[in-house]
Amino acid sequence: MIEILNPTLLDRARDTGALVADILHTLKGRSTVGTNLLDIDRWAKEMIVDAGATSCYVDYAPSFGRGPFGHYICTAVNDAVLHGRPRNRTLADGDLLTLDLAVSLGGVAADAAISFLVGEARPEESVKLIDTTERALAAGIAAAGPGARVGDLSHAIGTVLKEAGYRVNTEFGGHGIGSTMHQDPHVPNTGRPGRGYPLRPGLLLALEPWVMADTATLVTDDDGWTLRSATGCRTAHSEHTIAITEDGAEILTLPTRA
Repeated sequence: MIEILNPTLLDRARDTGALVADILHTLKGRSTVGTNLLDIDRWAKEMIVDAGATSCYVDYAPSFGRGPFGHYICTAVNDAVLHGRPRNRTLADGDLLTLDLAVSLGGVAADAAISFLVGEARPEESVKLIDTTERALAAGIAAAGPGARVGDLSHAIGTVLKEAGYRVNTEFGGHGIGSTMHQDPHVPNTGRPGRGYPLRPGLLLALEPWVMADTATLVTDDDGWTLRSATGCRTAHSEHTIAITEDGAEILTLPTRA
């Protein structure tokens, strides 16, 4: 299903996107050395409930997961990159943490992810991973607008990832979003320009470049959800929800406070 939002729903999407971004901003500030992943999940739940929003994750049970996800946020550490299920683990100095959050407010969903380093340590490869996904995300957004096609966004994202020396996994990527979290069109993190679905004003897309330092192969944890690099190398993941407008692309998941 592909949804095109009317102006009323687009305004709601802005509210949802701001909420997602502000929650992630708050959680990043609280995620320090010694923080437990289960505390991050608890804080996310509290903020979602307080805002009158609904988690897109708690009851989510797609074919690639094992039963309902059962948590309010994805917490992926170091070699984990996607669908990280919160568990009893405390963060250490230099850990690379990815927080991925999707909520629904007013009947419209928004989805975003941030990767960052915990504490004071700044391992060079980890800094590069994060920077590359952020630059790839910016390139994908810059390529978006009415008249562009999905392949244009995928090509822009993939070019940045590949030029940085990373291999691109196409099992998971960006997606349409609207009244539900995951919709068509699928937006792979590499592709051919001029191909795929033509973008129209009112379309929402979640773009999410992610990479692993030395592999493109994923393995699944025993929890049935958490996806890790097959080699144990570090990973990073950046995501924004954008709206296609008459003028280009509007980022909906920017925090409202610095």
